[in-house]
Parts: sequence; structure tokens; C-alpha cells
Amino acid sequence: MKIYTKTGDRGETGLYGADRVPKDHPRVEAYGTVDEANSAIGVARAALGEAHPDLQADLEYLQNALFDLGADLATRFGGPYEKNLARIDAQDVARLEALIDRYQEEAPKFTGFIHPGGHAAAAALHLARTVVRRAERRVVELMHAEEVNAEAVRYLNRLSDLLFTLARVVNQREGFHEERWLVKKRR
Repeated sequence: MKIYTKTGDRGETGLYGADRVPKDHPRVEAYGTVDEANSAIGVARAALGEAHPDLQADLEYLQNALFDLGADLATRFGGPYEKNLARIDAQDVARLEALIDRYQEEAPKFTGFIHPGGHAAAAALHLARTVVRRAERRVVELMHAEEVNAEAVRYLNRLSDLLFTLARVVNQREGFHEERWLVKKRR
């Protein structure tokens, strides 16, 4: 199978279910941004190396879940291939909440806004968090135009919280100090 199909050469792409839409369609923007977030998590995993196998396992789980979410977003309700996928559901959201709770016990106490950065893996997780927030905005935008799985928005919202927490845990484990936002004083 060749990697190129030439079917997108005129600015269209196929959704799962054979519908063709412009490549800048809100649905494509939504699942494309989820794909970006998945790649950013991959960068974080590469920066972690073989350290922190628990984080590696949870990040691998998240990458697989983001493929599921991308398929969910690429498939319109009622389409012929909808039966071939498992949409993101409340159990998926609950799993993220459990991970947040678990890692938050290890993270430093939150006392205010912090600069994204520190260890390279933490910085990549902060970047992934911001891409997830953009994906969330793209899904909300899509919801104004078409029916979308409401759990997708909840999932992305929790995922950004989890990635923030994981970045803080990486910095904690690696001995990096979090730089706090220093609010500019009024004159």
C-alpha cells in the first residue's frame, strides 16, 4: 500500500464513512488538532526516555485513546461506519479523573500560575496541554455546526488537566523548580 493516494490533491479529505469535506472543515480541524496533541505527547515520551515507566505507560494509553478520539471525531453520527468504532464515553473521562487524582498526590502543592518549562519532557507535556486546549476549542466550534459526541469535550478538558499535572510531576521527580508567574505590580 502506498502512503500517498492523491485523493487530497484538490483540498478535500475523506471522513470515516466516505463523506468528502474540505480540509479546513471544522471536523477536520478538530481531529487534526487531536492528532497534533498526540504527536506532542510523543515528544514528551521521547524526552522521558526509559525513565518513569509508570508515566510512559500512562502516556502510551493516552496516545491510543487520542487515536480513538480522532476516529470518533472523524465519524459523523448515523454514518455507515459508526458501528466500527467505540466513541469516547463517561468511563474514559472517569479514567482520566482517576489518573489526575493519583498524580496530583505526588505533584507539588499548587500555589498559582507557573511558567511552562523545566525538564524537556515537562515542557513537552505543557505544550501538549495547550494543543489539547486548542483541540477542545475546535470541538466546541464543530458542535455549533454538527452533532458531536459531548463526551469528547469533557475528555479533552480533563486531558489538559492531566497533562498539566503530569508536567508538574515530571519536574518534581527530576528536581526542577517551578517558576511562578510574577504579577506585574501597578505603579
